[in-house]
Amino acid sequence: MGYLFVLIVGLVAGTISGIVGTGSSIMLMPVLVYQFGPKQAVPIMAVASVMANLSRILAWWREVDWRACVAYSITGIPAAALGARTLLVLPSRAVDVAIGAFLIAMVPVRHWIARHRLRARLWHLAVGGAVIGYLTGIVVSTGPLSVPLFLFYGLSRGAFLATEAASSLGLYVSKSVTFERFGALTAAVALKGLIAGASLMAGAFIAKRFVLQMKPEAFRLLMDGIMLIAGATLLWSAVSH
Repeated sequence: MGYLFVLIVGLVAGTISGIVGTGSSIMLMPVLVYQFGPKQAVPIMAVASVMANLSRILAWWREVDWRACVAYSITGIPAAALGARTLLVLPSRAVDVAIGAFLIAMVPVRHWIARHRLRARLWHLAVGGAVIGYLTGIVVSTGPLSVPLFLFYGLSRGAFLATEAASSLGLYVSKSVTFERFGALTAAVALKGLIAGASLMAGAFIAKRFVLQMKPEAFRLLMDGIMLIAGATLLWSAVSH
């Protein structure tokens, strides 16, 4: 029943993230923490995120902006490995607190960025890749930061979804390799990641047909709600254990 619940939440999360460009980790992570514990949940989610981003690339392959992808990934990939190495030495409760607090903090940060209407260039993507990559290694999901970065670069809809996914893919591969190298990504953990990732992939392809019909502001508010609920759940988990 636990795996079935993970699959159902993963399908919903994959569909939503396939529309708004982020959210799968935010929705699925509390379920994985509850089911497997925070230390296993993080590498499981890393594997699942590789699959989720790969599915968005496949769905929107022709619209990837490869210049933006390279600028972001060239600094983000090594930074993600460093962040993942940092995570492995942290205690489980600290992981819960860090992830929960980060998700809640991203709500006002996203509104501040949107209010100032910042416009990104290629060098901004490189700087953002380093910062977001390191945070991705530690806190699982930095979509609330990477999404506005690519939107402010001028990408939208299919081009945005594909480019953000292609850029994030390298970060999550780097993170997964680091987990495997230091013994956190065992065969059993990888299998759980593949199961969760399969549902995220299915959701991404379901989402494609809805992308052009959605009102952006409605989904920005939806993301705020998801981040607040997921963050509060993880903080509660840390306090109650």
